[in-house]
Amino acid sequence: MPSVPDNKIVPPGGNPRHIAIILDGNGRWARKRMMPRIMGHHAGVRAVRKIVEYCAKQNIEVLSLFAFSSENWRRPSEEVSLLMDLFLSTLQSEVEKLDKNNIRLRIIGDKNAFSDKLQDKIRVAEAQTRDNTGLTLVIAANYGGRWDITQATRKISAAVGRGEIQEHAITEQLINDHLVTANLPEPDLLIRSGGEERISNFLLWQLAYTEFYFTDDLWPDFDQKLLEKAINSFKSRQRRFGHTGEQMMEKN
Repeated sequence: MPSVPDNKIVPPGGNPRHIAIILDGNGRWARKRMMPRIMGHHAGVRAVRKIVEYCAKQNIEVLSLFAFSSENWRRPSEEVSLLMDLFLSTLQSEVEKLDKNNIRLRIIGDKNAFSDKLQDKIRVAEAQTRDNTGLTLVIAANYGGRWDITQATRKISAAVGRGEIQEHAITEQLINDHLVTANLPEPDLLIRSGGEERISNFLLWQLAYTEFYFTDDLWPDFDQKLLEKAINSFKSRQRRFGHTGEQMMEKN
């Protein structure tokens, strides 16, 4: 029987432990204001800062943000270059604040595609905040859910080839342990801004039991009130994980 993640199930009416957000709408926000697209991304960074501060104060355990997908390299080269510059400058300007506020930073994705300078900055930022015990801020950059499952499969296959793992020992938990999100609780709530209603190759394995919330608001306009609205929607739902509603009521 497939395993159902216990995940320290959030009690009815409780805050999600792990919120994942697809940040969508920066370019459209800028276009509506007759601005270059990169200005929308700068505004998006300001929105991120507010949401991180709020989640830290609300004792949310994990906040995962889909900042740059493995498919985003298909965008115009100038925009991609500006996004990489923004990523680097944001790391440089924010890591001290994260560290001061006991926030642990974790970057997930295929970092090999980044410049040496950006990879070095990522390593430094993660190392500086590694021992912090508050909110874990996960930034998915050059990340794709299919890539994540593929890299996990390759690691497991190599271990089988070396005789370290027997084929019959390959379980859902073993696969989970080889994903880049290992040791993190699975998302309780996925939010996508910008009016689209798809997950765009984000956390494909991890979202199996996640509650979805879609909003038409563009990401730079997303604020504490809109996050509270999404969280309140989450709190109103009954999560059954394959059980009946009656069974879940008995559990609680």
